[in-house]
Amino acid sequence: MKLFSRQTPVFRNCINGQWLAARSGKIFEDRNPADTREIVGLFPSSGSADVNHAVSAAKEAFRFWSLVPAPKRGLILYEIGRALTQRKEELAELMTREMGKVLEEARGDIQEAVDMAFYAAGEGRRLFGDTTPSELPDKFCLSVRRPVGVCAIITPWNFPMAVPSWKIFAALMCGNSMVFKPSEDAPATGTRLVEIMQDCGVPSGVINLVHGDGTVGRALVAHPDVNLVSFTGSCAAGREIAQVCGKHLKKHSLELGGKNAQIVMDDADLKLAMEGALWGAFGTSGQRCTATSRLILHKKIKQKFLRQWIPAIKKLSVGNGLAEGVQVGPIVNQAQMERVKSYVRIGLKEGARLLTGGKPATSGELRYGHFFEPTVFDRVTPSMRIAQEEIFGPVVGVLETESLEEAIEILNGTSYGLSSSIYTRNVNQAFKAIRDLDAGITYVNGPTIGAEVHLPFGGIKNTGNGHREGGRTVFDIFTEWKAAYIDYSQKLQRAQIDT
Repeated sequence: MKLFSRQTPVFRNCINGQWLAARSGKIFEDRNPADTREIVGLFPSSGSADVNHAVSAAKEAFRFWSLVPAPKRGLILYEIGRALTQRKEELAELMTREMGKVLEEARGDIQEAVDMAFYAAGEGRRLFGDTTPSELPDKFCLSVRRPVGVCAIITPWNFPMAVPSWKIFAALMCGNSMVFKPSEDAPATGTRLVEIMQDCGVPSGVINLVHGDGTVGRALVAHPDVNLVSFTGSCAAGREIAQVCGKHLKKHSLELGGKNAQIVMDDADLKLAMEGALWGAFGTSGQRCTATSRLILHKKIKQKFLRQWIPAIKKLSVGNGLAEGVQVGPIVNQAQMERVKSYVRIGLKEGARLLTGGKPATSGELRYGHFFEPTVFDRVTPSMRIAQEEIFGPVVGVLETESLEEAIEILNGTSYGLSSSIYTRNVNQAFKAIRDLDAGITYVNGPTIGAEVHLPFGGIKNTGNGHREGGRTVFDIFTEWKAAYIDYSQKLQRAQIDT
């Protein structure tokens, strides 16, 4: 049943400072995954004509925005950070309604954007290049950063404020203009972000917003006036983007999937490790690229760990993320629900033992949403599909190890390499894990989730194409380097030849 009402908000694209419907006139619904009877809003179902309009606006805006001094761009970002802080509660509630994460996590999502705004703003007086001696006399050498141009920003639904902020704020600080396509599962949060940016002084055309499905994303990626594509999402979509960008030698940054694991050694603080595993596995209902999808337990403590951990999982409160005390919210949509259910069937077929969960949660009001019980499989072997493939739901596979070396081998034995975790009191084992785990992130005595904006974020193998968001590394994505040589010798000097 469709619940249209006079109160259903109608949202628009934002192109060159104007709020516009899709040129086709088509719309799509954004529904609350915790209660699909509620329509959060109606959004433009845009096409290539809307993309062309937005890219043209961004291209024109780049001409003047790239010349604004970086410290002045930083001042605008400070204002954005302050506005996000003031509106945190309102934005968090909207986020929970449209994509489901519990309110406490939604507040954290907004805070991450606040942190990124202030961090990027500080770079307005940095954006350092290098100054270096020349090999020749009376010659000066330096390097500077230059903006890339028009950037396509394509983001997922699971962190609808944090992930866009990593990309957009860095791109903005570096002097780029952009076209932003948020996920169709979290378009309202993206819209509010753009509104705040405009209110805080980002000029028309510098940030453009185009809603829609993959049609919009493909048009952006292929557009000849888009100089850079920054994408977070699935490996399949990432490969498609890489092919198109490679064909046109277009700069692209890809942050893709993960199959993250937490190792618990026999000397670990088990209570701490259990708390970390609960949070890592079931925060955001397991719908994080850094979620703990595998739990590698030392044989000596495995049974004790599970005897205490499984009852704790059964006590987790599943429900609408706006409700007091709820710890696990819904799956984002029906398609993702079906994916999670299919992997439970795969796990059972492969011979894994289901310890808890394994089915949708449908009691009471939960029947109106996409809820799934926190699920744990035991007797998982490294070659099983549930140990190899990203599920993106509240499903964890338990594997057994007899040594650190074996645990590292198991953890490294997937096609992904995003986040990793080890619980141990042994400093030698901790440093060996940091050295040997094939992942872009390693936590010691912490879960696989919890990245901070001032450190590099990203991974290896199928997790992406080598770029790192967060920290100073993100500015390497959104700038190009230029080397400059100033010769004041008043004669021809030939490097290498006249040295």
